[in-house]
Amino acid sequence: MAHKIFSMSFGSVYPLYIQKVEKKGRTKAEIDEIIFWLTGYDQEGLQKVLTDKLDFETFFKEAPGFNERAHLIKGVICGYRVEEIEDELMQKIRYLDKLIDELAKGKALDKILR
Repeated sequence: MAHKIFSMSFGSVYPLYIQKVEKKGRTKAEIDEIIFWLTGYDQEGLQKVLTDKLDFETFFKEAPGFNERAHLIKGVICGYRVEEIEDELMQKIRYLDKLIDELAKGKALDKILR
C-alpha cells in the first residue's frame, strides 16, 4: 500500500522542517547539512528538487548516494522504531524525520551525523 507521504512534494514539507528547527534556535543550513549527509544531494541538487517539486518517492529514488551509515539511526519517530520499519521508502523518510527531530531537540550536529 502506498502511503500518502510518498506522493507529497518534498518542497511542501521542507519549509516545515525549517520552521520546526528555527523555533528551537537551529538553522536551515543545519537541515541542509543533514539532507546532504543522508542523501548525497548538494546545494544545487537540493535546489533542483525544490524547483522541480519532486515527491518524496522520487527525492529518495534519485538521491545521489544514500548514506551507508543510515542504519545507525535508531529511535522512535511518529510512534515507530525507525530501525524496525519494513518499507524501505518509509524508513528513509522516517530516518530524515528522526534526524530533523534530533536537531530540533538540541542534539549536536556531529552526533546527529553518525
